[in-house]
Amino acid sequence: MDLSRKKNSAVFWALQLLGWGFINSVSIFIVKGLSPQLLLYSVVMGTFLGIFTTALLRWYLKRNIRFESFGGKDFVKIMIAFLLTATLFGLLNTLFGYLYVKLGPTLTEAEHQIFKNYDNLGIQIINSLFLIGAWTVTYLVIKLLLKLNRDRIERLELNTHLKQAQLNTLKGQINPHFMFNSLNNIRGLMLEDVEKSREMLTKLSEILRYSLTKNNSNAISVREEIEVVDNYIDLSKIQFEDRLEFVKNVEANTLDMQIPPMIIQLLIENAIKHGISNLKHGGTITLNIRKEHEALYIEVKNTGKLQIAKDSTQLGLKNIEQRLKLLYTDKASFNLKEISDEVVAHIKIPLA
Repeated sequence: MDLSRKKNSAVFWALQLLGWGFINSVSIFIVKGLSPQLLLYSVVMGTFLGIFTTALLRWYLKRNIRFESFGGKDFVKIMIAFLLTATLFGLLNTLFGYLYVKLGPTLTEAEHQIFKNYDNLGIQIINSLFLIGAWTVTYLVIKLLLKLNRDRIERLELNTHLKQAQLNTLKGQINPHFMFNSLNNIRGLMLEDVEKSREMLTKLSEILRYSLTKNNSNAISVREEIEVVDNYIDLSKIQFEDRLEFVKNVEANTLDMQIPPMIIQLLIENAIKHGISNLKHGGTITLNIRKEHEALYIEVKNTGKLQIAKDSTQLGLKNIEQRLKLLYTDKASFNLKEISDEVVAHIKIPLA
C-alpha cells in the first residue's frame, strides 16, 4: 500500500468517526430527560453501528463497482447494497435498543416514550434509509470528485511530458547510425550502379522529409507509413542484401486508417537493429496489419531472440509507448515478446 492509499484510508476513518459521532451526539442537545448512561450508550453504540455497517458497504463498493467505467449494472448493485445496508443498520439498532431496555438500567418515563420507536421496525428502517442514503450519496460524490481531480492531475502531467515525449520521438525517428550507414552504403553503390544509388538517395531524402514534417502530426494513414517502411527496407537491403527478407500482409481495408506516425517504422528499425543484424545468415521480418472488432492490429515479427543490449536506451520502443499513451490513454496496447525463435511486437489501436 503506497503513501497515497494510506493517507486516503486515514482520512476515511477519521471522517467516519467524526461524522457518525456528530450525528449520534446531536441527541444530547435535542432530546431532554435522558440519563447520562443512555446518552453515553446511544452515542457509543450508534457511532459503532454506523461505522460498522457503512464500512461493510464501502468494502463491497470498492470490490464490485467499476467507478472508472460506471454503467447501469453498477447502479443496480449500488441500490441493492444500499438497501441491504440500511436494513442491517435498522435491525441492529432495533436489536441493541431492545437489549438496553431489557438488560440496562431502569428507564425514566421520558426514556420509555423514546424507546417505543425501537418496537416499530418500520420507523427504524425509514430512519436507516435516510441515514445510509445520505452516507451513500456523500461517499459517491467524494469518489466522483476524487476521480475528477485525479483525471485533472493526470491530464496536467501528460501535457507536461508531451513536449519531452515529442522530442524523444524526434530523436528516435532520426537515427544517426542508420543515416551514416545508408550514406556510406550508397557511396559504395555508386561505383556499381549509379542509377540505383540515385534512387536510394531519393528514398533516404523521403525518409528524412517524412521524419521532420510528420513529427508534429498525431495521425497519418497506414498507406503513408507503409511507403516509408518500404523505403527503409530498400535502404537496409543495400547493407544486408539477401540476409534480409521482408514480408507484408496488409489488409486493403486498413490502408486509409489513421495511426500515429513512425510507429511501424520504429518497430521495423528495432527488428533490424536488434534482430537481423545479429544473425550471421540474416532472417525475415514480417509485417501484419488487420482490422478486427473496431480495432487495428499491427504486428511485426522478426527472426531472432529478444535480447536488447544493456547499453541500449530502447528509445524507439519508449517513444511508441509514450505516443500511444498520449493519444489513446489505456485504450491502446503495446507489447514485445519472444515466441518460437521469433520476436513479436504487437500494437492494438482503437478505431472508435
